Amino acid sequence: MKRDDLQLYFIMGTSNVLNQEPLNVLEKALQSGITMFQYREKGLNTLTGQAYEDFARKCQKLCQQYHVPFIVNDDVELAIKLRADGVHIGQKDLPVSMVRKKIGNMILGVSVHSQAELQTALQYGADYVGIGPIFSTTSKSDAKPPSGTDFLQQVRIQYPELPIVAIGGINCSNAHTVFKAGADGIAVISAICQSEDISNTVSTFKSFVE
Repeated sequence: MKRDDLQLYFIMGTSNVLNQEPLNVLEKALQSGITMFQYREKGLNTLTGQAYEDFARKCQKLCQQYHVPFIVNDDVELAIKLRADGVHIGQKDLPVSMVRKKIGNMILGVSVHSQAELQTALQYGADYVGIGPIFSTTSKSDAKPPSGTDFLQQVRIQYPELPIVAIGGINCSNAHTVFKAGADGIAVISAICQSEDISNTVSTFKSFVE
């Protein structure tokens, strides 16, 4: 994984998209220049069983067409079955040590909120860490209170080479502050899923990096 892959990290599940076809949203985002995609099927009215796996395969196929890494949220077994590019886990999922053992050299991303969680993630070879929620978010019902950029800045100073993606309530009006704080990239859900002009939204985000 390259640090640049984190620049514009799009996260989506079918329940995040309203009044549009989710695969169309993903393809528009890929066409517009997202750099990584995470399949995260959580919340109300989500897909299950074979429909869940089939949709994951369709997302993966699109990502392969655009040469964008395809990451699975939490579901290690699905990631292994599909030979995904990687897995992203939170603190309520399987332990980092167990996930690393299961997935071998796949990309491993870990959400961290404290020094203790960060050290555990690094000990077991996390390829990147996700820090947040930076701002308040409506995309996760169980999200922690917004943390601002303080912890992000601390981690960047402590580990200058560590790939870091920031998440939580990031939009076109506040993304620049996150990059200034030291993030390699931003992870967004609703900013793209609810955008009326995905191409413009993506190009605005990318302008903060270039």
